[in-house]
Amino acid sequence: MEPVDALERIAFLLERQGAATYRVQAFRGAAAALGALSDDALRERARQGTLVRLKGLGPKTTRVVEEALAGVRPTYLARLEDEAGAPLVEGEQGQRLRRALRGDCHLHSDWSDGGSPVDVMARAARDLGHEWCVLTDHSPRLTVARGLSAERLREQLELVAEVNERLAPFRLLTGIECDILDDGSLDQEPELLERLDVVVASVHSKLRMDRAPMTRRMVAAVRNPLVDVLGHCTGRLVTGRGRPESEFDADEVFAACAEHRTAVEINCRPERLDPPRRLLRRALAAGTLFSIDTDAHAPGQLDWQIYGCARAEECGVPAERVINTWTERQLATWTATGRTPR
Repeated sequence: MEPVDALERIAFLLERQGAATYRVQAFRGAAAALGALSDDALRERARQGTLVRLKGLGPKTTRVVEEALAGVRPTYLARLEDEAGAPLVEGEQGQRLRRALRGDCHLHSDWSDGGSPVDVMARAARDLGHEWCVLTDHSPRLTVARGLSAERLREQLELVAEVNERLAPFRLLTGIECDILDDGSLDQEPELLERLDVVVASVHSKLRMDRAPMTRRMVAAVRNPLVDVLGHCTGRLVTGRGRPESEFDADEVFAACAEHRTAVEINCRPERLDPPRRLLRRALAAGTLFSIDTDAHAPGQLDWQIYGCARAEECGVPAERVINTWTERQLATWTATGRTPR
């Protein structure tokens, strides 16, 4: 195993496990440091015992590199494979639906609050078997997450085009996770949103708004012809100190989603698992489409899609109602024409 591959695999497994960011960055930083060296320079440093002096490497990452260069599977990687490499759900839960998925409509890069470059996220999605994925960094109002101004988003569109040239036939689609403002309008220039392949709209502020205005806010957003997916609709957090669900008329919101062909996101993040099952079943009964998305902020988190698939199967969501099962062409046709009222 090549040393860089070993370091990146360890980082992926740590991310998949939900490990602290500093632990992940130690291995991703070491991989980046090695990437700047030629193979001969790397092996010469290993021969001289000076790898640990290389900026970005510490004792633990150095040992991984030395073992990989010696042709031995690194001990730390082997242990982590045993601890974190097991299936994330028991048995066959969600596996049938997961096998049907072709892509992921919600992921973040280091352009906003993600931890990895755009091309790293795209390669990880490809290596997991996806045909496409959608880059959805945050919109400008979410300053704590380094949301993208219109100018930065335009720059990102150029980068996405370059990434697609390198990774074809895999396709990275352009997108955004756009804040739903207090009145239901969107936090980005409409002309720019029209250029994007997929728009995920989410509430990130005033989550405790009263039920009636929150309902009006969400309905206005999902009726907007620029919106494709309603992201993590309740805003809840189910781990740590937690956060309660936002209050809104779910039947009214899901009816609007069904009428305007706006997909309801089944968010796969372990701390969200949003919407809860009772609301997922109500969205299903309302006739909505669904998008099973990781909301990944790191490559290893792209593997969390099985969590959403398991909940979708449990609630009886059929594959034909899940937009992630569609080809890129089907998705593009839907975003261009499928959001008008039936």
